[in-house]
Amino acid sequence: MNLSAPTQLIFIISLVIAIIGLLAALGVFAFIPLAAVWIVLIAYIVLAGGCLVRGA
Repeated sequence: MNLSAPTQLIFIISLVIAIIGLLAALGVFAFIPLAAVWIVLIAYIVLAGGCLVRGA
């Protein structure tokens, strides 16, 4: 399995999700029903998926 760098779009999407998770941990987004750690985990999964899929 070859790894490749994620595209800029995938990186920005995962970065935005991670920032939302960070803000949820700080209490800015109290209306989000997920725990902040799960939101950051989703961001990591998106980024890892972008590295695993070629051209994504």
